[in-house]
Amino acid sequence: MKQQDGLAAWLRLMATEGVGTQTARDLLTYFGLPEEIFNAGFSALQKRIPEKIARVLSAPIAPDIQTHIEQTLAWAAQENNHVITLADTSYPQALLRIADPPTLLYAKGNSALLNKPAIAIVGSRNASAQGMLNADRFAQNLSDAGLTVVSGLALGIDTGAHTGALQSAKAAHKATNIGSSIAVVGTGLDIVYPAANRALAHQLADVGCIISEYPLGTPAIAHNFPRRNRIISGLSLGVLVVEAAAQSGSLITARSALEQGREVFAIPGSIHSPLAKGCHQLIRQGAKLVESAQDILEELRLDNPLIQTSSGNAMPIAASNLSDPKLQSLLENMGHDALSVDQLVARSGFPVASVQAALLHLEMQGHIECLAGGQVRRLIA
Repeated sequence: MKQQDGLAAWLRLMATEGVGTQTARDLLTYFGLPEEIFNAGFSALQKRIPEKIARVLSAPIAPDIQTHIEQTLAWAAQENNHVITLADTSYPQALLRIADPPTLLYAKGNSALLNKPAIAIVGSRNASAQGMLNADRFAQNLSDAGLTVVSGLALGIDTGAHTGALQSAKAAHKATNIGSSIAVVGTGLDIVYPAANRALAHQLADVGCIISEYPLGTPAIAHNFPRRNRIISGLSLGVLVVEAAAQSGSLITARSALEQGREVFAIPGSIHSPLAKGCHQLIRQGAKLVESAQDILEELRLDNPLIQTSSGNAMPIAASNLSDPKLQSLLENMGHDALSVDQLVARSGFPVASVQAALLHLEMQGHIECLAGGQVRRLIA
C-alpha cells in the first residue's frame, strides 16, 4: 500500500495542470519526492513555481485527478503493465543522460529491455518495398547480435524494424532479455495508434515492450509524436535512418540523437529517389554511411562475427527461382535504379506488351516494386 501511495503522488504531480517535465524536475530537485512537494505548503511552493500552480499543488486533490490515479493504479496492477518513475532503479539509465528525461514512463511488456543495449531504426511512413525489406533485415541482424531495436510503431519503416526484430526474438535461441524490440508511442498505452498496427502492438507486448510518457487515455495528438522522438534516440546507442524524404520527421530523431551524443547512421539510396534525400542530407552532415548491420556493430565497437552481411553479398530476391529466361533477362536489364517501362523496353528490346505482362508477374512474385510515376525497381535482399 505504501508503494502505491508513493506512485499515486507521482501520478498526481504529473497530472497537475501546468506541471511539465522541467517543472517537475525543478520541484523534485528542491523538495525531494512528490510526497514532500505536496507537504511543502503554498508559501514554500510559490517561491519556486508560479502562484497558480502552487495553489493547486497545496490544495486537496481534485476529484478528476483522483479518478485518473485510481484508474492508472488498477492498470499498473495488471500483469506486464508498469509505471516507472524517475526515482525507480528500473528507470532506463540511458534516459537519465539526456536533457529532458520523462518523469514517468508507462510500459507494457518486458520492461527489462529498457536497460539493454539498443539501436533505433526509423524512416518514412510511406516507405518503398525495398526500404521495408532493408528495415526488416537490418533489424533482424542487429537483434541477432544482441541489440534491442527501438522504433515508433508507425506505418512504414517503423513497422519493418519492429517486425524484423521480433522475428529474431521469437527464435528458439532468443528466449532471453537480449534483442527484441521496443516501441515508443505518442499516445496512452490503452490506445493503439495507428490501428492498422494493432496485431504488431500485441506481439510487442508479448515479446518486446511498448512505452509512453503520456498518461492513459491520451489520444493521438500531432505534436506528441515529434516529442517522443527524443526517447527513441535517448534509449539507443545510435539511430539508423533507412529511408527519409528531405523534410521527414525521421530527421528530427536524427537531430535528437546528435544533441544527445548518439551515433547517426544512414542507408544511401538512388540519387533519383525522393526517399533517399533525407539520408543523403544526413550523410553530407556527418552521419555514417552503412551498407550492412556489421558496419553499425563495428562503429559501436560491438563487432559480432555472426553478422557478416554486406551490400557486396546482397542478391536479387529469389532470382535463381526464375525459370523463364525472358524474366531473368528483364531483371538483369533493370540494374539497381528505378526506371520507366519505356526505358526497360529500350534496354531489353522486348515489345511493350510483353514487358508489361512480365513486370506484373515479377511484382506478384516479389522481385520488383512499382513506384510513383510509372517506374519500377528491382528488390535486393
